[in-house]
Amino acid sequence: LQTMSGNEDNWLALKPQEPSPSQCCGSGCKPCIYDVYEKELAQWERAKEKQDKSLLTEKKEQSNNSELNPDTFTAFNISSVEQLTEDTYQYKFELPGNSSLRLSLGQHIVLRGMVNGLEVQRAYTPISPENAEGYFEVLMKCYEAGLMSQYIKTWKKGDMVFWRGPFGGFPYRPNKHGELLMLASGTGLAPMLPILQSITDDEEDETFVTLVGCFRTFDKIYLKPLLQDLARYWNIRIFYILSQETSLEKLPWSYQENTYTGRLNEDLVKTIINSCRRKPFVLICGSSAFNEDMSRYLKAAGIKENSCFVF
Repeated sequence: LQTMSGNEDNWLALKPQEPSPSQCCGSGCKPCIYDVYEKELAQWERAKEKQDKSLLTEKKEQSNNSELNPDTFTAFNISSVEQLTEDTYQYKFELPGNSSLRLSLGQHIVLRGMVNGLEVQRAYTPISPENAEGYFEVLMKCYEAGLMSQYIKTWKKGDMVFWRGPFGGFPYRPNKHGELLMLASGTGLAPMLPILQSITDDEEDETFVTLVGCFRTFDKIYLKPLLQDLARYWNIRIFYILSQETSLEKLPWSYQENTYTGRLNEDLVKTIINSCRRKPFVLICGSSAFNEDMSRYLKAAGIKENSCFVF
């Protein structure tokens, strides 16, 4: 009898742990961490029934071949850390040789962090061009009380970080839409950048783009040099909405004509839509409150649901 209960304890020790809510990033990943858990649990039950532990060995908790995989976490090395604003950083991760992540446009990847023994997972969209070789880059905002932010703030060059993916994405095809209207708040800029870069890199792609970036102040606008470069293309317009600036006088003159102060409200959304050169297809990315507001304003402006995509 003694050996039986000992055996039972051994099997219990091998049983996969059900994820806690903090581990789910809430971005609708396929497979979600709960799907992975269900799969591992079924595998454990089969092995236990047959009393054969070798059936568990196919469980890959993390892989080291630096290939991104949606089911398992892979370690990537941080090759540089750049602070963009007081709370936003750009991290560069190494890829072996000249390999690339092979993400389709606007896809996100999921980061795993450990904070005080608690596992947390969050989704981020790489901002590097989709054909970037040997590296990928991610824009991250750190929040004072954010669990994942506490973990990210400890990173330095040379650290190993675990990612899985890719997930989601916007199925962009060149010239499919006459005009893309991108409404981005803060780091919601991230999924827009690879799409913008794929349009400017493709001479055959004549899609017009109007990017509206919402930030608190002029200093909080990320990646200004990149955005200024993109705005030089004949088919790209960029507007900035600065909610905490009171006047445009202090801004460099090159920003004054395409910047608004205050919030992006229903009237301004209508004005921008009316200034579009063609009927726009709209991409939205920001906080859930921002996404809900924008969806409401677009509806009021007569943009149908099938002409919008929310990241």
